[in-house]
Amino acid sequence: MKKSIYVLAALMAALAANTAWSQDIEKQTQNEELRARLPEEIRDEGKMIAVNNGSFPPYEIITGTEMTGATKDISTAIGELLGITIDHASVAGLPALLSGINSGRYQFAMGPVGDYPDRQKANDFVDWAREYVVFAVEKGNPSGITSLDTACGKRIAVMAGGSAEKVIKEQSGKCVAAGNTAVEVQSFTDQPSSILAVRSKRSDAFFSSQAPLTYFVQQANGQLELAGIGQANGFKDIYQGAVVKKDSPLGGVLLDSFKILIENGTYAQIMKKWGLENNMIEVPGINQGQ
Repeated sequence: MKKSIYVLAALMAALAANTAWSQDIEKQTQNEELRARLPEEIRDEGKMIAVNNGSFPPYEIITGTEMTGATKDISTAIGELLGITIDHASVAGLPALLSGINSGRYQFAMGPVGDYPDRQKANDFVDWAREYVVFAVEKGNPSGITSLDTACGKRIAVMAGGSAEKVIKEQSGKCVAAGNTAVEVQSFTDQPSSILAVRSKRSDAFFSSQAPLTYFVQQANGQLELAGIGQANGFKDIYQGAVVKKDSPLGGVLLDSFKILIENGTYAQIMKKWGLENNMIEVPGINQGQ
């Protein structure tokens, strides 16, 4: 199993180099006003550590200790604006990511991480992307999964601790209440393991964000397809963003950094480079999730 995951990760990285067409991202000019708003300890150290919970392509593509993807490009640009280096560290699962930020071990997560009211109680979200939640299924959709209502009795892979896990568990309860078979919810700590479960027929579908699922489907050599597109699938409008401690001054710094990148065209250049034009946000904001 581990060998298969490593092979998939290596394949993802190699194909990412071809998927993201070569394009130079213009280097940003250091913004002294934004830099002055950073906590003194960050200015003195000259860096921040952004935590992630593994590959979330095409935003975060983790290969060993290296990260590529839209999030890496965004981080580099914001680091240039702030006159610091942004390093990246990986943990297993979203709960570990959030606890790592709130314990002070990591300054923030660039994400994008789903912004929901229950999460806003302990953290602030600087929203910089929009998202939709769909299913990745075997080509031909042999299990006939087209919506949440058709998930009853099916084996559905999700990310552990994520919003999709909560929604599919609620749907399982609805299935039972209606006299149908419960959903077999299979929780994984990372995206590659989840998609591998579908490809190896151990799961009937992977229920997750459309952007990474589109990426996986494109690289599956015709073995997978998307299902449930254009439906709410248990969600309202979904905003995703960077995560900081509640009321952290970093929230405002990151917000204004994104405003600059949107205004000067860098944000659009990066998002289009990675095929994320449909996930772009016109105006960034804090805690927009409802």
